[in-house]
Amino acid sequence: MSPTAAGWIVLALPLFGAIVLGLGFKAWKGVAAGILGTATVGLGFVFSLLALIGLQGKDEESRQIASSLWTYAKVGGVDVKMEILVDPLSIVMLLVVTGVSTLIHLYSLAYMRGDAGYGRFFSYLNFFVFSMLLLVLASNFVLLIVGWAFVGAASYMLISYWYRRTTATSAGIKAFVINVVGDIGLVLGAILLLSHTGTVDFIDTFAAAEHTFGPGSGSTGSLTAGLLLIMIGAFAKSAQLPLHTWLPDAMEGPTPVSSLIHAATMVTAGVYLIARLHPLMELSTTAQTVGAIVGLLTLLVAGTIGLTQTDLKRVIAYSTMSQIGYMIMGVSAGAYVAGMFHLVTHAFFKALLFMAAGSLIAAMAGEQSLDKMRGFRKAMPFTFAAFVIGGLALAGIPPFSGFFSKDEILAVLAEQGGWHWILVVGGYVGAFLTAVYTWRMIFRAFWGEPCPEAKELEEGHLHHAEVHRNPATGEVEDTDVGFPGPEHHIAERATPMRVAMGGLAVLAILGGLLGIPFGILTPLEHFLEPTFADIHHPVHPGDGITAIGLLVGTGLGLAGIYVAYLVWARPQERGEAPTTISAGWQQRFAPVHRLFVNKWYFDELINALIVTPFRAFGRFAHDSFERLVIGGAIVGGATGATRGASALVRRLQSGYLRSYSAVLLSGLVVVLVYFLAQS
Repeated sequence: MSPTAAGWIVLALPLFGAIVLGLGFKAWKGVAAGILGTATVGLGFVFSLLALIGLQGKDEESRQIASSLWTYAKVGGVDVKMEILVDPLSIVMLLVVTGVSTLIHLYSLAYMRGDAGYGRFFSYLNFFVFSMLLLVLASNFVLLIVGWAFVGAASYMLISYWYRRTTATSAGIKAFVINVVGDIGLVLGAILLLSHTGTVDFIDTFAAAEHTFGPGSGSTGSLTAGLLLIMIGAFAKSAQLPLHTWLPDAMEGPTPVSSLIHAATMVTAGVYLIARLHPLMELSTTAQTVGAIVGLLTLLVAGTIGLTQTDLKRVIAYSTMSQIGYMIMGVSAGAYVAGMFHLVTHAFFKALLFMAAGSLIAAMAGEQSLDKMRGFRKAMPFTFAAFVIGGLALAGIPPFSGFFSKDEILAVLAEQGGWHWILVVGGYVGAFLTAVYTWRMIFRAFWGEPCPEAKELEEGHLHHAEVHRNPATGEVEDTDVGFPGPEHHIAERATPMRVAMGGLAVLAILGGLLGIPFGILTPLEHFLEPTFADIHHPVHPGDGITAIGLLVGTGLGLAGIYVAYLVWARPQERGEAPTTISAGWQQRFAPVHRLFVNKWYFDELINALIVTPFRAFGRFAHDSFERLVIGGAIVGGATGATRGASALVRRLQSGYLRSYSAVLLSGLVVVLVYFLAQS
């Protein structure tokens, strides 16, 4: 089978599942909807493997294949085709998206069992996967923008899935609005590039880039402006500063949604977009610098916030934001393969962490606060093991996957030298923070005296709350419809959850085999080499820098784990209060702690500078221009004129013959006078 044929099938399978499940979601009984949804995405992974095999059978120069079904539009010399592009970069994304999404679907089979919207949920999941695959396979800016918008719409439906939760619907709207802001930037940037190249096709744009935007062309400024606009879209989708505030709120969706959005799909779209546009990025130093700086600031800000959050899923969400910062920093600064490598490994261990968090939250009957969790080590050994594996990979401890991918980015940046050392130092600071907040989460949830829910589980009973409440607001919820279902499922008792988490745990351990440094084993780099072969001055870190970086990264990761142990685990073993040290640090650095707890006040700042002024302007426009001009003069005036004319016509149509004769005679007199005047 040809790679393009396999690509079209991969794209069609989740779309088929979304349509079938969406049209008949009420008719599907039991787990049938989940099985169909999982099967379509699982088959998509199989055909992605076939596309990989087909592409490997071609020469490196021929591993970029476009396939068109029809011409969508041809206007003003611009040819827009329904066309996909299959190359090593899109194949990597296909495998990650379909592979991890299959495991998330499998996990959801059990986790969402008993929810009233079970079939609807899997329809949304399938549509989300289709949208992401369309974005990845798009061969031109138009199809990319369509997939980009579909991903935003699907994320809104999934985040707001429990539609009777006001917190969920508000979070969905917030995510949708912020992503639309990014969409505007993406569209404007694509139009600006189109105005200079005359094409929306990626291959043609890249072919014309050197001549159109190169030094001496006079269009370098336009290229930079276009790329910065496009990067606004990337920053919004990948939750980078300052368009990141939607991501933590997206935790209002079910845990499988959090895993899907935060692991291998939506938030990595910005990373993929920058890597896809690398021939253009190479021609704009300004765009590269802006992307790298934004990535660095994001990973540091998110790391500090993660130190203070008490909602389990939000801690992992800020971790995602921070790790995407590494990727954005890498691909913006020319470390394309390293950035994609971290994208792949991050998908494994982050999906695993979210699944383990879902199992733990289910054991707490929906409660998500770390303040109420402790001592689950014995009660949930499988979930604990999954958390530890994911936590070691995230902290960059060898030989887990995150150890190799994160440090590869920093090694490439160090090799470039100059101001890039600021990025390197900041990256290692972020690595230390990552280890601290990750293991703070693990120690607080699994160490210490078991909480009542853990004790109940140790006795063989899964805790079920008598009254189901929203963990964010405490409001009572009706589990029959529009809220989480009454059932709770943990990995220790649900085989699909255990299989999905087990598969991801293996990948989190072995994922580093895709890129072991020193030339030992680098299959991912060799596979992606044809995609990035057009880079004029590729950067390959020396063995010395790589070795030092790995040692420093390992040391900082272990130091972070030790600090977390000292603060949140050791006091409990000595019989002291669990919060003795952390409370002391909070009091000593109260202003800093308050800054981190309030998430650097980004929500308040955006509300003060954007939301409040625009809302005030909208109210003013409604009360003045809308009501007086539109409603009064235009709409009201036209309505009044119509009513007056209608009343006049009604008065003339009295039904009396003498009245009609008088009108006819008057008309004849007027006509006669007119012709006499003309003669």
